[in-house]
Amino acid sequence: MQILKDIAIKAEHLGKKYLIGHQEENARYVALRDVLMRNTRMFLSRTKDLLKGRPIIQGDRLEEIWALRDVNFKVKRGESIGIIGRNGAGKSTLLKVICRITEPSAGRVAVRGRVASLLEVGTGFHPELSGRENIYLNGAILGMSRTEIRRKFDKIVSFAEIEKYLDTPVKRYSSGMYVRLAFAVAAHLEPEILLVDEVLAVGDTEFQKKCLGKMDDVTQGGRTVLFVSHNMNAIQRLCKRCIVLSQGRIAFDGQTSEAIAFYLKSREANQQISWPDASRAPGDEVVRLRAVRITGEDGQVRSQFDVRDPVVLQIEFQIFKKTQLAISVQFIGALGNYIMASMDNYINGPWGEQPPYSAGIYKSSCYIPGDFLNEGQLSINLWIYSPPLPPYLSAHVRMLNVVSVDICDNHQPNGARGSFPYEWGIEPAVRPKLRWVTEQLKRNNGE
Repeated sequence: MQILKDIAIKAEHLGKKYLIGHQEENARYVALRDVLMRNTRMFLSRTKDLLKGRPIIQGDRLEEIWALRDVNFKVKRGESIGIIGRNGAGKSTLLKVICRITEPSAGRVAVRGRVASLLEVGTGFHPELSGRENIYLNGAILGMSRTEIRRKFDKIVSFAEIEKYLDTPVKRYSSGMYVRLAFAVAAHLEPEILLVDEVLAVGDTEFQKKCLGKMDDVTQGGRTVLFVSHNMNAIQRLCKRCIVLSQGRIAFDGQTSEAIAFYLKSREANQQISWPDASRAPGDEVVRLRAVRITGEDGQVRSQFDVRDPVVLQIEFQIFKKTQLAISVQFIGALGNYIMASMDNYINGPWGEQPPYSAGIYKSSCYIPGDFLNEGQLSINLWIYSPPLPPYLSAHVRMLNVVSVDICDNHQPNGARGSFPYEWGIEPAVRPKLRWVTEQLKRNNGE
């Protein structure tokens, strides 16, 4: 496949296939003979795969999953492209194929230029090396000389705000510190192509603003950027073109505003999710999720609410050993804007001082009153963690966009908002019913 001089990335019929294994359900009674026969079959199958150079997949039954299928696109030099889609659409897999972390199963992708990627927290860092050493290591990987790296070194350290821990091994860094340094290195070492995944969501709000400003500078500087995010405001700000992925295929490729409208229109509200098999549920040996759902006050699961209706978020989880836990949720608007956040800590007692939970199954419910939320689709981010440490340091469960719901105004003709005129050009996140009093203070003379 040839790549033109003004094209930085070109994909033709790109596909990526994974094999996943499924464990067959055990019967109530299994004879020793059956166990020995099954283990023998599995041993022979794995030996055959090993001899043929195929990956060894655990499980009795194999299934093919195409994370990407027949993907075709071109990216011009200096172009900034957003990539959006639901969880599991293939966004992260696409970036991993482009930066050669994984090889495609079908088709080809050609890349012209020096690539820097920020796909996961600390991608490309060596945990035993210090922050200083990792800056030079990443620069060398990008093909830069020591002189070039030294020239950018002070700017990188200043941007990451880790001067105090510069000579500490990065394995001791928090997730936030990892992200700060990783983004600072990727953005300041002047790659010709920058790939950024949703990893920026780990950083704090101020750092996210700082990163978006730096990415703005990168795009204005004529470098090529591929940006994966669920934050539609950031996509709209940074990218003139956007690709929508759905089930591993390109569903839309065009102007950002049109792509976002297409994505929001096609996205259905996912009002509940459950994990009957605890071993496959999100979590760890301390706690695992069982179900998350959005219901009315009557407990019935609903995908749509009127702005005047109360909304209840129910979270079921199982605790395996006595421990202190906290639940934190973020409410996200259709464009990825943060509407509000809530924590059960504020109700159960002072921060980090509430009594520990004993082992068992629990259901935690968060009640949102009616006449509070505005129209639009609402998504939920969920953390279950161990206080007093913050969620990104002690999370047992971290789920983005775990459930969603549509809020609408059924009482207004043609769906018009009763509270805010269209010409204001705003879409506020909340629309509370407040108490208003109007009284006459003085009468005009002669009346």
